[in-house]
Amino acid sequence: MRRLASGLLWAALMAVPAVAADKPHNAKVSIVFDHVLPNVPGKSVRGVLVEYGPGGSNPSHTHAKSAFIYATVIEGSIKSQVNDGPVKVYKTGENWIEVSGDHHKVSANASNTKPAKILAVFVVDTTETELTTPDK
Repeated sequence: MRRLASGLLWAALMAVPAVAADKPHNAKVSIVFDHVLPNVPGKSVRGVLVEYGPGGSNPSHTHAKSAFIYATVIEGSIKSQVNDGPVKVYKTGENWIEVSGDHHKVSANASNTKPAKILAVFVVDTTETELTTPDK
């Protein structure tokens, strides 16, 4: 029984909703701050709040070519996969980074019953207007 439960948990963690392939599902993205860095010419720091309802997800994507991203889970649990790394579940207070050229393959709420939130802090060229580009 324990082996079956473990297998089902693994399958649930690896599953990505079908809608995640092409558009956000039960997810809201908001810019919460945007400041030019006075001591780093041409660079800005932008804060992006990603709020997932239960079962929410965003499609796989890449970020602006100049971006360095530090993401922190501020509520709930987030399922994430960057490039060909493992799918990981991050809990409140845990974080990860993404660098220029990374492919964010999985970005989803790890829970189907509770909300989750991420604060993603971008250091990016001030001229970059699109922070996220969904896969085609």
